[in-house]
This record gives sequence, C-alpha cells and structure tokens, in this order.
Amino acid sequence: MAVSEYFSKLYRRLPVIREMKATFRLLEEIQADLRRISAKELVELLEFTVPRTSRYGDPKRLMLYAQQTFSQHGEDGMIAEIFRRIDAPLRTFLEIGTGDGLQNNTTALLDCGWRGWWIDGDPNNVRAILATFREPISTARLSVLQALVTAENIVSLLDRLAVPKEIDLLSLDIDRNTYWVWKAMSTVCRPRAVVIEYNSSLPADVDWKVEYRPDANWNRSAYFGASLKALELLGREHGYSLVGCDFTGVNAFFVRSDLCGDKFAEPFTAENHYEPPRYGLSARSGHPAAFRDG
Repeated sequence: MAVSEYFSKLYRRLPVIREMKATFRLLEEIQADLRRISAKELVELLEFTVPRTSRYGDPKRLMLYAQQTFSQHGEDGMIAEIFRRIDAPLRTFLEIGTGDGLQNNTTALLDCGWRGWWIDGDPNNVRAILATFREPISTARLSVLQALVTAENIVSLLDRLAVPKEIDLLSLDIDRNTYWVWKAMSTVCRPRAVVIEYNSSLPADVDWKVEYRPDANWNRSAYFGASLKALELLGREHGYSLVGCDFTGVNAFFVRSDLCGDKFAEPFTAENHYEPPRYGLSARSGHPAAFRDG
C-alpha cells in the first residue's frame, strides 16, 4: 500500500472527521426540514388563513386567487383573475427579465396559447429559453431577445422586436432600474395590465426610487428599484391604477384606469395594497415546472 493511501485511510478514520461528516449530514437534514416547514406554513396561510381575514377575504382583492404554475409568488392566478375581470382581447404579453422561462409571469399565458415577447440580459437564460421553448419560437408565438435593458435603449428594443403599443400584459422585473425603464417606455407601450417588482423594504407612504445609473447592477441588497408609493404615483401619471400586490411583497399589479370600474379593491393606493417583505415564505408546491417533455 502506498504511503499516501495509508495516511488517507487513517485520516478518514479519525473520530473528529467522522463527527464533522455526521454534523454536516445533520445540518442538511435540518435545512430540508425547515424548507418543508416553510412550505407547509405558506400553504396553510394562503389556503386557510387568508380567505378568513377581512382584508384578504374581500373578493375584489387579488390575494384570494394566487396560484403558481410557472410564477414564483402566486402571480399566475392573480394575472388570470385580472383578465377574467377586464378581458384580454389581444392575448399578447411582453416580459422584461424572464429568467430561463420556467419561473416567470407569462409562461403560463404562453402555455395557454398567448403570443408574446421576452427580453433578458443573461445569455445563459436566453440559451435555455431557445432550447426549451422551440415550438412557440418556431411558430412565431414567442420572440426572444438577449439585451441589457436601460431607459435609453428600451424604446429601440421594442421597435426591434416590433412590439405593438397595445398589448394585454407587461411584466417588468430587472431589479435595480425597474422604475426608470417603466417611465421611459410608458408612452410607447400601453398594456391593459402591468406586473412590476417593487421594493417592499420601504413603508407604504414613502415615495422613493433608486437614482438612475444605466451601468449599475443590483448588489443584492435592499437598495434597488422603487417603493410601492413611487410606482403608484408613476402609474397614476400614465393612467394606471394600483389594484394589488402579492403576499410575499415582491410584485405590484396595475390595471389601466379606464378598465378598472368597480372591479378592484379601492382606494388604488400604496397604503391600501402594500404587502411587507415576506420573502422567506416563497415556496413551490407540487412537481417542478416544465414546458415540455425532455
């Protein structure tokens, strides 16, 4: 037996090494248990507790309809409910910040026969999309563009994709500069509904947005995007009403004001619809998302 092999076996037999390995296995088991507990609590909260509260039990609010197929925080069900109320005559969408396509806000619509446009800045995500979504791309139901979106280039990117001004849904999630991109595109893109990420670290009555820097990326801190109040005011300026937020405090939902009528919970303010950050409650139940076999 080689000397190195002998010492390697001796090393593995040392009690402290065995104890460390056992500790790591125990920590992995604890982490798995915590994930299961978090998922269980979220299901109980959304399915049993939420409908029984005066705030969330209001049928005009969107929370009752949260459900996820491809979305991350129940947006699929809330989007479906919005269009049940206001209709979607064009069945078209634009999503900016799509990820790999298996956890976003418009794949469920694509799966139901809608047509749309996806933009993402990560070339790895775009390669994954091209591999997974070949059929809708080949039939021109889905156009995909890899680009880092800024307030300066968003209009030209939409022109390049030939996105019409009138569409049914815009979903916008690019982390840091989300507010400024929505502002820049608001005159050339008039969706019936908008889903947009907000910074729930800010209180409901605070009008705040990150200073605009087109070359800056999110540093994974609470310094990003805009408060719900800032987005409420921007939306109102361009003819949109804030009609809800998801429970985890990630996305805000807007509907074009001329379509709202009495279909949603008023007042359409951040104070009424704000949800605090509950990021730890994010959990996907059921089987992993997939768009096709293989």
